[in-house]
Amino acid sequence: MTESASSSDGAQGLPLALYVHTPWCVSKCPYCDFNSHAADTPPFEPYVTRLLADLDLELDRAGARRPLSSVFIGGGTPSLFPGPAVRQLLDGIRERADLLPGIEITLEANPGTRDAARFADYREAGVNRLSIGVQSLSAARLHALGRIHGPDEVYQTLRMARAAGFDTINLDMMFALPEQGLAEAKQDLEALLTLEPEHISYYQLTLEPNTAFHAHPPPMPDSDLAADIAEQGLEDLARAGYRQYEVSAHARDGARCRHNLNYWEFGDYLGIGAGAHGKLTQESPGRGGRQVSRTAKHRHPSAYLNASMDNLVGSTRILDEQDLIFEFALNALRLTEGFPCGLFTRTTGLPWSRISNIVRGAEHDGMVRTLAERVEPSVQGRRFLDDLVARFAAES
Repeated sequence: MTESASSSDGAQGLPLALYVHTPWCVSKCPYCDFNSHAADTPPFEPYVTRLLADLDLELDRAGARRPLSSVFIGGGTPSLFPGPAVRQLLDGIRERADLLPGIEITLEANPGTRDAARFADYREAGVNRLSIGVQSLSAARLHALGRIHGPDEVYQTLRMARAAGFDTINLDMMFALPEQGLAEAKQDLEALLTLEPEHISYYQLTLEPNTAFHAHPPPMPDSDLAADIAEQGLEDLARAGYRQYEVSAHARDGARCRHNLNYWEFGDYLGIGAGAHGKLTQESPGRGGRQVSRTAKHRHPSAYLNASMDNLVGSTRILDEQDLIFEFALNALRLTEGFPCGLFTRTTGLPWSRISNIVRGAEHDGMVRTLAERVEPSVQGRRFLDDLVARFAAES
């Protein structure tokens, strides 16, 4: 394997995305560990004003002007925001930053006619991709998950999204739900496939710390049944024309999520909003020519809104070489096609020799294969992804 791709392109050659966090929901789901807070009437206008001021600081911190490759408005529930607030946000972003031609601008939404009534406004404001949290099309499972919508609202929401002009839609669905069996999981996914979205995120429900489900676990499928459901789902998705390109992501041709691909390919992104995370690569001659930092804004909405502008960042971490190696592997090996070897050097600034022995060992053990200067996780590597990634954590 060669040392392909040097770091001579510098940080300015890396893609730069923008993540915008909206921290409010109508209610908190018992499985959710995201930074979300129940609120009846969020302070939309002050929050957008603070977001744009936050962006000014982030762009200044990024230094030399780099165009944005994607914008992702996540949450929480961004579709709580009225159309004029989203327009103000996107207009403000366009005034402050260069956008690449054909930029992908995604907004997350929950099913429900109240939210869907805003879709036309979002489309007119510049949103061109929706990501809708369906989670299940079983009324019983939705109730068990604490969702506030039913199956009928999902179908209505999709119709309204298409009518508003959205031709790129992602639908989220979870599997291995409380008391869910193999046949029921298959029926749930097949119902989702009839909606014919361009992209499907299909992922296993896990009981995360600091959630209601973790404190009071519902009856969950065992690991063998969960694995059988996952395998069945992969087969059904492939048969329906969705190609798996990441652990949980399946897309029709041309519909991969560019914003998430930037994460997995270890690109840079600015994060604005309460609890938003960012990753930024900058030139730093004193640190071997490259410095990669991760930042997080204050999590609670009131802390974020009330902080002075020079105190929006709650934490900053500079990645050392071992951090870079592990975090690169943690992201890039999620991709079913793996990564070109040159991507490691281009994004971390480190020579390929820093991980060449680990890759050779993983290849010897059947966890990856290397083809044409590309490292791709094998079927075994994808099945035991945590074990594969852990090899890079042990590097010294």
